[in-house]
Amino acid sequence: MARNIQSLERAAAMLRLLAGGERRLGLSEIASALGLAKGTAHGILRTLQAEGFVEQESASGRYQLGAELLRLGNSYLDVHELRARALVWTDDLARSSGESVYLGVLHQQGVLIVHHVFRPDDSRQVLEVGAMQPLHSTALGKVLAAYDPVAHSEAAEADWPALTTRTVVDPDDFEGVLDITRARGYASDVEETWEGIASVAAPIHDRRRMPVGAVGITGAVERVQKDGELRPDLIAAVRDCARAVSRDLGAGRF
Repeated sequence: MARNIQSLERAAAMLRLLAGGERRLGLSEIASALGLAKGTAHGILRTLQAEGFVEQESASGRYQLGAELLRLGNSYLDVHELRARALVWTDDLARSSGESVYLGVLHQQGVLIVHHVFRPDDSRQVLEVGAMQPLHSTALGKVLAAYDPVAHSEAAEADWPALTTRTVVDPDDFEGVLDITRARGYASDVEETWEGIASVAAPIHDRRRMPVGAVGITGAVERVQKDGELRPDLIAAVRDCARAVSRDLGAGRF
């Protein structure tokens, strides 16, 4: 059996680490997170930087993903049928809801963000295409776990951390959440992943009626909720968007 190339595995792990958060990381943080010697980590970073996959901020010396990696990623995403079919509908959802819109798919026991529409205001926002979100606490993740058998299996087998005091980590309780998600056709996350943030998501199906992704909105709790409850108009808008994308993928009306 062919052996994996260790240097490539380490480089891949490094890129995933840099893609996993919004902030830049220093050499010591990267080496510590991956269990590498600083010299080894620096050598890999230097190679990735030379190829344009990683950039180093001159002032702080910290690292972030580079433009070449984004170019390659966008090349893949441009031919990704799900994203292509969702472009118009997600733009409409952002305009109608006034919130950020995310399109996610199952990837490595998490939710990979394949499309992100900024909230339509003048606030500073960070593009999160390529970022990973938790499967057990986010609305996107719950939708995938509820409708996708593979996602459900991965969610059930994992030992998920409590990200806030509201995160559901008990397996039986989590199964109850998934039952509710399937019954009502959408999932929610009210401060289960990030304090002060709420989200709503719904499933997207293909022509075989198989779940292929999820679309949702995310925003401040005070905007997404009213009188302590999720706003019905936002729930309806998310579900309408999911249905529209599903129809474009050939799922028919449902």
